[in-house]
Amino acid sequence: MPDSTNAAVSGRVVFSYPAFRNYELARLLSVLSLEMQSVAVGWQVYEITKQPLALGITGLAQFIPGVLLFLVSGHAADRIDRRRLLTACYTGFAICSALLLAIALRGILRVYPIYIVLVLVGVVRSFNGPVSRAILPRLVPMEVFPSAVAWHSSVFQAATILGPALGGLIYAVFRGPSAVYAAAMAGAIAAGLVTLGIKTGQAAPPREPISWTTVLAGLQYIRREKVILGSISLDLVAVLLGGAVALLPVYAREILHTGPWGLGILRSAPGVGAGAMAILLAYRPLRRRAGASMLWCVGGFGLATVIFGISRSFLLSVVSLIFVGATDMVSVVIRGTLVQVKTPDEMRGRVNAVDMIFIGASNQLGEFESGATAQWLGAIPAVIVGGIGAIAATVLWAWWFPELRRADKLVEPSSAD
Repeated sequence: MPDSTNAAVSGRVVFSYPAFRNYELARLLSVLSLEMQSVAVGWQVYEITKQPLALGITGLAQFIPGVLLFLVSGHAADRIDRRRLLTACYTGFAICSALLLAIALRGILRVYPIYIVLVLVGVVRSFNGPVSRAILPRLVPMEVFPSAVAWHSSVFQAATILGPALGGLIYAVFRGPSAVYAAAMAGAIAAGLVTLGIKTGQAAPPREPISWTTVLAGLQYIRREKVILGSISLDLVAVLLGGAVALLPVYAREILHTGPWGLGILRSAPGVGAGAMAILLAYRPLRRRAGASMLWCVGGFGLATVIFGISRSFLLSVVSLIFVGATDMVSVVIRGTLVQVKTPDEMRGRVNAVDMIFIGASNQLGEFESGATAQWLGAIPAVIVGGIGAIAATVLWAWWFPELRRADKLVEPSSAD
């Protein structure tokens, strides 16, 4: 009984730090806005084009800027006050939502202006990702940091649950995307205002001379750390192959025969599973066999993707997507804890910039891959083949990265003393 009480207290202690609370509130508002917006963009683009490939391009448009700018954005996160940079990013998201609102209000029935705005969203994301992750260890003591990572993921998933459902509902009620984009803009502005209240106690970032050595430090670090390299590359390949989210508008409309509200529920389902798993990991952190747990869960991610691909039932599709999110969350928490705990603060921006490339590749580039494959093979075969590919990748990574397979504890025993 005392053990369960202590677990509950330790699971919630991170919220006793005001900086962490404000940071997570701002993140909730920001992700909520982006998720609402993504539903509106997806439905709007598919209504205009009726082409799965067009949905894939929406992911590609947001991914390319991150690839081109990750060295710059990582250095910025290590050299500029992180709170100010994060506030600037939320302001950028608000401007992008305002541009999408203007396009919708003008009744433009071409997708190219939308793609241009999505490129701008990708530019902002390329800076937002590294700085939002690099600032997190400054907000709580390191001994409770694994719990902070899990709650950080929980807040993100709460937004991915509520955001798509709200976006789909608002789109349906107001019969168009304009109201969704207006709500997203308001949420991003609010996130920026909340961020201004964060006090990190952060010293001025060190002014290292810019050279190829400092710019490439993040890549060099990840290459040296085989466990980290294995974990983030496995996540990249599995989600790249098994990502079905980009095709949800096709499934909702053509296969499950539902509308924007159904699309919102489908997009929320992975967040339900991921959020539940993140809360479980916040109270019951992984103590042993972290690497093996990650491998088993990535395999489960692929299996759940296959089940979603063959489903014709709306309920079964939702349940399978819940398991997709739950299994994926395990690798998210493991990777996030490893990268943040083992990386020196002065280079966290650069390391996280590299990690965000892997994340962006698995998400935005994965959307393009799914859209392109569906255009050639059809939506159902594309999802099934991708899920099988994720299972195969799990087997290969267990063989290629024995360090990952044997990885045991996420946090050294001294952090608990």
